[in-house]
Amino acid sequence: MNHIPFIAVEGPIGVGKTSLAKAISARYEYHLLKEIVDENPFLGKFYENIEEWSFQTEMFFLCNRYKQLEDIKSNFIEKHIPVVADYHIYKNIIFAKRTLTSEQYTKYKSIYDILTADMPKPNLIIYLHASLPTLLSRIEMRGREMEQKMDPHYLEQLSDDYETAMANWASLYPNTPIIDINGDSLDFVKNPADLQSIFTKLDQALQKGATCFEPTR
Repeated sequence: MNHIPFIAVEGPIGVGKTSLAKAISARYEYHLLKEIVDENPFLGKFYENIEEWSFQTEMFFLCNRYKQLEDIKSNFIEKHIPVVADYHIYKNIIFAKRTLTSEQYTKYKSIYDILTADMPKPNLIIYLHASLPTLLSRIEMRGREMEQKMDPHYLEQLSDDYETAMANWASLYPNTPIIDINGDSLDFVKNPADLQSIFTKLDQALQKGATCFEPTR
């Protein structure tokens, strides 16, 4: 398989994943993979009652992300076309661990393992993170009605979950570079200089990994 970048932009809700993925797609002319969010029929109910609607919500996301990756694999990765995505498939596990009961999670994890066993996984991760006030401010600015019902405590817990997940990922997959971006100090949407600084870091990672970008399985 050709050595090509498959980049995932990850981080908690509201941190700017899609905005950055779009900017990278435009700058490097990579195919953009965007996760399905608004189409999830359970998401509004989930934010109102997480315990009641978590399993349905997480299963919808898992099935749709699996289908997206299946299409990406055959139409882009296997044709050696670089891809940038505004999510990593592992985010399913991050959210499921937070929202599902232990019994639900056991069932969910077994399905996840089966579906993702032969799916391509990103070989470079850009991890965006920010403080709770910054996340809440950006969520309010983008104005998704369903997200306005979100419990700030849930968002804070999710941010902690991402910190743990990224630390685990770095130890489990030491050959997968992670570019760490602090969203409190960099506003790449409003400040072109901040965006350019991210591109500079990405350029360095791409040059360093030019001989080893092989999508892992």
